[in-house]
Amino acid sequence: MRAIVIHAARDLRIEDRPEETPGPGQLRLRLATGGVCGSDLHYYNHGGFGAVRLREPMILGHEVSAFVEEIGPGTTGFTPGQLVAVSPSRPCGSCRFCLEGLPNQCLNMRFYGSAMPFPHIQGAFRESLVADAAQCADATGLTPGEAAMAEPLAVTLHATRRAGEMLGKRVLVTGCGPIGVLSILAARRAGAAEIVATDLSDFTLSLALRAGADRVINTGTEPDALAAYGADKGHFDVLYECTGVAAALAGGIAALRPRGVILQLGLGGDMSLPMMAITAKELDLRGSFRFHHEFATGVALMRKGLIDVKPLITHTVALDEAETAFRLASDRSQAMKAQIVFSG
Repeated sequence: MRAIVIHAARDLRIEDRPEETPGPGQLRLRLATGGVCGSDLHYYNHGGFGAVRLREPMILGHEVSAFVEEIGPGTTGFTPGQLVAVSPSRPCGSCRFCLEGLPNQCLNMRFYGSAMPFPHIQGAFRESLVADAAQCADATGLTPGEAAMAEPLAVTLHATRRAGEMLGKRVLVTGCGPIGVLSILAARRAGAAEIVATDLSDFTLSLALRAGADRVINTGTEPDALAAYGADKGHFDVLYECTGVAAALAGGIAALRPRGVILQLGLGGDMSLPMMAITAKELDLRGSFRFHHEFATGVALMRKGLIDVKPLITHTVALDEAETAFRLASDRSQAMKAQIVFSG
C-alpha cells in the first residue's frame, strides 16, 4: 500500500508500506479521505513544533474516514463497505488517567501521526489501515469528506464541554482556522447567544460568518476594533483562543467580563500571560487537549444534520498530488480544510 511519509521539513514522500491483518476486535479499512491538520503542517513546514521534532520518518495524518474492508475475529457491528469515521485517539485504558475517566490524558496514548514519543506513532495517511473497532464510528449518510472532519469537530466539542454552561453566553473566538470555525459551530449548537470572531484573513472570516458568527473582525485592518468590548470590565463570557499567539490571548482577555472562561486550544508554544488581568477579573484559564467521547458525538451531530461542516472543505486533491494539499492548507488566504482522496 502507499503511505504519505514525512522525513524532514519539506521532505514529503509517497512510499510503499506493508499491509496489516486485523486481529480480534479490529477492522482492516480502505482509507477514503484524509484532512491535513495544523500539526501535519508543523511537521511539513518545520519538522515539528516546540520541543517535538521528527527523529525518524513518520506516516502523517489523523483526520480520516474509511470503508470497512475486512472484519477481524470476534468483531461485530460492522459490515464490509460501511463508511466509518476513524478516531486517531487510542488510550491504553489501564493507566491512572484512563481509570479516572480522563482518556485524553492517557500516559500511554497512541495518537496517529505523533512525534511526541519515540519511536513515533505512525499516522493514518495510508491506503490500508488496521484500526480497533472501538475507534470507528458509523458514518453512513455522510460523505467521506464530512466523516473525515469528525476529529477536528471533536476537539471543539471537548473544548465546549470544558467551558461549562454555554446557553445564552457571549462568545469570542480568536483565530478562524478550522478549529476556530468549528468552535463557532459547536458554541452555537450549545446555545451561545452572541459570537464574535477575529482573524487576519478575510477569506477565513467569510467562512466564520457563514458558520454563524454574528460579527467578524479583521484585526490586521481593524486593530482597535476589539477595544470597545473592553468597556466596563469586558463583554464576553467565553473566549475560544485558537491561535496560540500571545497578542490574541491578551486582546481576548481584555474583552472578557469578570469570571469569564478562557479556553486555550491554540498550541503555538509557551506564551506570556497577563496575570494581573486574569487575577483581577477572576478569570478561569482552562486548557483543552484532544478529546475522547466527543468523537462519536460529533459524528452523530453531523449525521442528524445538526452541524454542517461541508463549507469548511475548500480543497480536495488525489493521493498522487498529496503535497499540493499541504501547500494549499498552508495558505490561509484561500484554504480552510484541504483533504486528500485515497479511494472512493
